[in-house]
Amino acid sequence: MKMNTADVYNGTVTFLPLEENSEGKYLVKKCNIYQIQLKHIKDEEWSISVVAPFPEDWFSDGIVYPKLAWLGNELLFKLAKWSVEQKLSEFKSTLSLISVAKYSKVYQDLKEKYKEMVKVWPEVTDPEKFVYEDVAIATYLLILWEEERKEKGLTKKQSFVDLGCGNGLLVHILNNEGEATIIPGDSHLFPDTDWLIGNHSDELTPWIPVIAARSSYSCCYFVLPCCFFDFHGKYSRRQCKKTQYREYLDFVAQVGFVCGFHVEEDCLRIPSTKRVSFVGKSRSYPAAERALIDEQITQFINGRRTCAGATCDRRLGFNHEHHSGGLCKEAGSEPPEDETETAESLSLREVAEHLDKEVLKKLKSEYGGLQTLLKNNHQVFEVLNGRVHIRDWRKEKPPSKTKPEVKRRLSAEAFKTRLCWFFIHHPDGCSLPSEACPYAHGTEELRQSQMIKKKKHIQ
Repeated sequence: MKMNTADVYNGTVTFLPLEENSEGKYLVKKCNIYQIQLKHIKDEEWSISVVAPFPEDWFSDGIVYPKLAWLGNELLFKLAKWSVEQKLSEFKSTLSLISVAKYSKVYQDLKEKYKEMVKVWPEVTDPEKFVYEDVAIATYLLILWEEERKEKGLTKKQSFVDLGCGNGLLVHILNNEGEATIIPGDSHLFPDTDWLIGNHSDELTPWIPVIAARSSYSCCYFVLPCCFFDFHGKYSRRQCKKTQYREYLDFVAQVGFVCGFHVEEDCLRIPSTKRVSFVGKSRSYPAAERALIDEQITQFINGRRTCAGATCDRRLGFNHEHHSGGLCKEAGSEPPEDETETAESLSLREVAEHLDKEVLKKLKSEYGGLQTLLKNNHQVFEVLNGRVHIRDWRKEKPPSKTKPEVKRRLSAEAFKTRLCWFFIHHPDGCSLPSEACPYAHGTEELRQSQMIKKKKHIQ
């Protein structure tokens, strides 16, 4: 345990290690004392330093106390960098969903309690790193779950299933701290489980919100994305203006939204470059709509499979060779100018040629033919002069005030009564903000159709 004293006038913070004696009192140890000093040189010139007054008395156990060289080589560099950088982070602030004070105390207690794991845990990775990391994740979850019990008035501790590919230490710590572990069965769903955990979950990462949504209405999830996987293989980049990590995080968050969760993002304190986690602990829809959500999930997953197998080609519209279609090969690269301005389209004949005869027959018998199907899905498709386009809602004119009263009323009654196809399936989402799109951006925006109500009333 450590105590710090601040001398604001002299710009110095002193860290003093404390040790508990047999009587339960804390005494200051005479070793491992260090200071951080900030001095004003002149004008806008400042100096920052880390000082260990008694280096001969310093010892490192690899867990609670770092090596002395780390203070000078790592900590000092980071302090100097943090002091001058002004850029806005693309991530949430650290530990934004829980009490930082409570986290710090529990973290120190758990580090002390499990520090011997460095010596005995059978793992090939750096033991200091993974022990620090798993203790930090366990601390976060324990506090998150404690606060959830207070919010919901629960007395029993939460049960959990860890679906990750880690070293097992996280489960060991959580189980040791009184949480109930459930062994996965053959069904791949966990209807009696409170929480699903995805720590180093690799290929399972996007599936964890799906499994949680389908396990039960009360099942929650925590996922810490690391490696980049889609539902059906490696994740392929689609947006050059974001880092690959940020783009993948947005995808994992989108999965949670599609699954009907209120998704919360947080940044953990762990020794890793992949520190952003997602928590889904409440739903955006009433329990009666689970079947609707399940269908939405199925459509989304199938849409990702289609997107992974084919992308736009300038002539025929599909290219099976490379997912990015040459538009996003390196982070920060821009698409060629001629490709950004080209409006892709196919003639009705070309669309029909991409479909086999059996599908065309089915379209004719069930939907009235290809043209009728395209017109009925006017949200997605636009047919102009015999050519089929993906509809660009940015170019759509707002409803005219001179529009006939009947059509205006029907348009208002249909507003937000169907899910937005682009929001669910398009890699960039919907081009319109939620308030401007006539379709629902997620189930929480869905309205019941007034026309349906009237029909039922008439019957």
